[in-house]
Amino acid sequence: MTLIEHIKELRDRLFKASLGVILGLIVGFIVAQDVFDLLKVPYCNLPRDPGMDCAFIQLGPADAFILKLKLALWVGLIVGAPVWLYQLWAFVAPGLHRHERKWAYIFAAIAGPLFAAGAILAYVVVEKGLAFLLEAGVTGVEQQLEVTQYISFVTGMILLFGISFEFPLLLLMLNFTGVLTGRRMLGWWRIAVFLSFVFAAVTTPDPGPFGMTLFAGVLTLLYFIAVGVSMLNDRRKGRGKSAYEGLSDDETSSLDDYDTDSITPGERIEVAAPVAGADPIERRYDDMT
Repeated sequence: MTLIEHIKELRDRLFKASLGVILGLIVGFIVAQDVFDLLKVPYCNLPRDPGMDCAFIQLGPADAFILKLKLALWVGLIVGAPVWLYQLWAFVAPGLHRHERKWAYIFAAIAGPLFAAGAILAYVVVEKGLAFLLEAGVTGVEQQLEVTQYISFVTGMILLFGISFEFPLLLLMLNFTGVLTGRRMLGWWRIAVFLSFVFAAVTTPDPGPFGMTLFAGVLTLLYFIAVGVSMLNDRRKGRGKSAYEGLSDDETSSLDDYDTDSITPGERIEVAAPVAGADPIERRYDDMT
């Protein structure tokens, strides 16, 4: 396949992926109000003075409509994920080996639940930490937030937590490709635990022990799960075992079992000259075995 054909295929894949996102955007525009009602639950659960409701402030005349479009786009990306992910996979898969495709299926199946778990944890942490953020400010100010900033805060936390839950999966990918070993990752456990608590302290809005400890504990647990799976994979592939284990330092290799006299030169292979106008033979580097 030539470069122009690759570009044309990429154009077609992007067009089909865009159609999937647009269809999801239509669905998201329909359910945008339900999504907004779900996201405002942490704000509405805050303790309030008698007679006050959980109303928001809208600064611009078009803010509510733009917010609805943003929520519809978020929903559209999620609903249309099977379409645009398939188009991405269909473009990349022809360049992968069979075993690489198998592990790609497994990692993709794990990535979705991990992101969903991070999103759910973010929703819980926001509900616990939002009360502190509002109560720690200047007292006597009416607790009424601007709607677009509040939704951006909640969706940003969900995105941040979801992406952070994918970090152990990245470690597994590095292990399965042979870049990192499980023993080496186990030696970094003190640094991993420390960085987990630092990251949780920076990202969680609640400075209390609940949100930070919960987030850091889950990240640490995922790290040790990744280490355990990596060590099992290393044992399965025999990594860390020396090929000369059991031999002394001054022991030489024996060639008594090899008959070097029976080795004869192979027959000469004549290569035919290329025919004018014939298509070149396409070969991958892994076909030359």
